[in-house]
Amino acid sequence: MGLFCVVFALISLLSVVSTVSGIGANWGTQATHPLPPDTVVRLLRDNGIQKVKLFDADYDTLRALGKSNIEVMVGIPNDMLLSLATSMKAAEKWVSKNVSTHISTNNVNIRYVAVGNEPFLETYNGSFLKTTFPALQNVQSALVKAGLSNQFLSDSGSPFTVNIYPFISLYSDSNFPVEYAFFDGNATPLNDGGTSYYNMFDANYDTLVYALQKNGFANLPIIVGEIGWPTDGDRNANIFYAQRFNQGFMSHISGGKGTPMRPGPIDAYLFSLIDEDAKSIDPGNFERHWGIFTYDGRAKYSLNLGTTNSGVLIEAKNVHYLERKWCVMKSSAKIDDPNVAPSVSYACGLADCTSLGYGTSCGGLDARGNISYALNSYYQIQNQLDSACKFENISTITKNDPSTGTCRFEIMIEPYYGGAEHTVGCSRKALGLAAGLILLLISIFKFQGS
Repeated sequence: MGLFCVVFALISLLSVVSTVSGIGANWGTQATHPLPPDTVVRLLRDNGIQKVKLFDADYDTLRALGKSNIEVMVGIPNDMLLSLATSMKAAEKWVSKNVSTHISTNNVNIRYVAVGNEPFLETYNGSFLKTTFPALQNVQSALVKAGLSNQFLSDSGSPFTVNIYPFISLYSDSNFPVEYAFFDGNATPLNDGGTSYYNMFDANYDTLVYALQKNGFANLPIIVGEIGWPTDGDRNANIFYAQRFNQGFMSHISGGKGTPMRPGPIDAYLFSLIDEDAKSIDPGNFERHWGIFTYDGRAKYSLNLGTTNSGVLIEAKNVHYLERKWCVMKSSAKIDDPNVAPSVSYACGLADCTSLGYGTSCGGLDARGNISYALNSYYQIQNQLDSACKFENISTITKNDPSTGTCRFEIMIEPYYGGAEHTVGCSRKALGLAAGLILLLISIFKFQGS
């Protein structure tokens, strides 16, 4: 049971309402132009999604969830763990502001508090090892003091969460057996002590079950906090694989069969609901493409969640877009213009160029197409400001849609100005990878055309 990497995280349970069945979804908000929370809540309700997992406790998001009866898991970001671990007063203040107030005033159905987001990942180099558990203890004590909970972890049946990502295994290891990531039964089964495993999910899940049993927690409930497949940013991140995986997973758990070591219904949250174009791409360009919906709430592919009569995803309603215009490379501009390289680097450093490259949705663009895509991404993220399409000698605004094939040149949605501030533009961490990739593509096309 030790063949795969499994990521664990502790969460503290609030025993204030009964849990609901059905699939849940992760709702991340690391986007330059997030949909208004009310729009997303309607999207959740229209699709019959009765559980949502948040990564923070944004006021507008929680307010929108009020009276929806959607079961909510609020999150405490890792950068807050130190203060909560070292100050009981800070924990009490956090619970009062982000839990008690929303339950009593806004009628939000908060069920869980997630303390930290994958705080034990190796990439954090142990930064949160000494603060996660003390923070969890202080938050739990604050919940007890607030009259919201009186138990802790296994004593009250509070769950353990596991994030299972077969895609990451495939991304990290070119020798990973592709079919084992899916649920079609086409993979060569793995025999573990007489038990056959036909997919990675069951093997990962039972790895945790086994570990809990060995440590005296055989009956501890398990939540699959994150599971999904991205649709872009890598050759294995595509619509076909994502639909195959997510639909396969839904079919796999729909009958309540469970896994060989833990029969019964599986509690899970799809990752994720909507694409986030401002996420860090340090793990890979695919990080911005996990959603079953695009940034504007359009369904990416056919997916039956088993929660509606239609059996298809229902898209977001009343989404408002900016004007239908794009920023592209001038037809008179030359590929070898000295302004091209710095312009593309600047644009991609502040925008999203992760759909460009080998095996991606825009991988078939030529050099001019790559440049235009970069310029337009920046232009749209900057709310189509005239000044955002003034790259010297190379850019122009057009009303002719430059989209082609699977490559969509986006038109941004109108910015949402809620209570929480959102940064317009992406981190310059994208610069080295995305912009460098485009400049490489430009060089390749120039060489082929010479």
